[in-house]
Formats: sequence, C-alpha cells, structure tokens
Amino acid sequence: MVTPLAGIRNAAIRLDERDSDYDALLEQAAGRHFVLLGEASHGTAEFYRMRGEITRRLIEENGFEAVLVEADWPDALRLNSFVRGTSQDTLMDAFSDFQRFPQWMWRNDQVRDFILWLRDYNAGRPYADQVGFHGLDLYSLHRSADAVIDYLFREDSMAGCNARLIRWHNPRSASYTVARRDDQVLSSHRRFRSGRRRSR
Repeated sequence: MVTPLAGIRNAAIRLDERDSDYDALLEQAAGRHFVLLGEASHGTAEFYRMRGEITRRLIEENGFEAVLVEADWPDALRLNSFVRGTSQDTLMDAFSDFQRFPQWMWRNDQVRDFILWLRDYNAGRPYADQVGFHGLDLYSLHRSADAVIDYLFREDSMAGCNARLIRWHNPRSASYTVARRDDQVLSSHRRFRSGRRRSR
C-alpha cells in the first residue's frame, strides 16, 4: 500500500531554481484553456516570484491570453489599462486603486515586476493580441456595479439609465447610497419614457 507521503514524493517535481524547473508543468499545460496557480500562503515573496515566472512562460510558450487574479475587479481594471498601454498612469498610479485590506497581496515587488514585464510584452502588439490582467473577486460589489454602470453610461446612456434604475430599486442594495446623479437619471428616464408613449 502506498502511503500519502510516498504518493506525494512520486508525484512531486523538485524545484532547484533552474530555468528547466517548470518544463514538466508547461508540458502538462499544453493545449489547456485554463491553468490554476495557487500558493500555500498569501504574501510569501518566493511563491509570488514563482507564480510570476510560471505565468510568463505560460504566456510566451503556451500562448495564454489573459491573467485572472484573486483581486477586486475595478482595482485590477486599472492595472489592465496600464499593461495594455491605454492609460496615462504611472506604475504607482496603476496600483493605487488597491485600497482594501490586504493591499500587500498586490502592491508588492513581485507583482510589480510581473506587471512591468507584461506591459513590455504587450508593447507594440495589436490590442487583440495583448494579454489582459483581470480581477475575479467582487468583495467591492458596489464599486464593481458602479464601474459597470459608468461604462454603460459612456457607451449607451439609455442602458446606463436602465441599469442605474434597476440598481436603485433593488431592495438588496439597501446599503447603496443614491447619489444626486440618480435623481437626474430618474427624471431623464421618465422624460424618455413619456416621450416614447407620446410618439406611439
């Protein structure tokens, strides 16, 4: 009978801080759509450095097109603009939306180095061929919803009006403070609706 420790020893890949350390992992990732990378603890520089090295190779050698991280979506959105070269932010500015604890999960030397590498990697590539950097978490649910609604207002003001009204009337959003802009949206929405009724 194989003991758990023996099973781990048989499956484990020794890391000796050589370029070839991750070759077996990259071979296993070939043809995959997703590769999930974790770490045994948050904030450990060695784990973050290794994760960055593996991610670079997945992008360069296996053609991965996006990095999805355990971070709030609006915070990472600003970094995404930075790595794609579509913002005027400095590196420090691009990280400045990470205000919620624990800031050090993303505002650290290892992530900074990876972000700079990714910006260089994307430079000169068409937007469609660039690698994005996106947050998956919604701890900042209200900020995330506001960011989506702001986007809708820029792209389609009526869709923005509808989205804000739905959010405004949602009883689960009781903690959401209705801003002055909501009153303006509501009145413009009423004018739009009454105008539609008259035109029929």
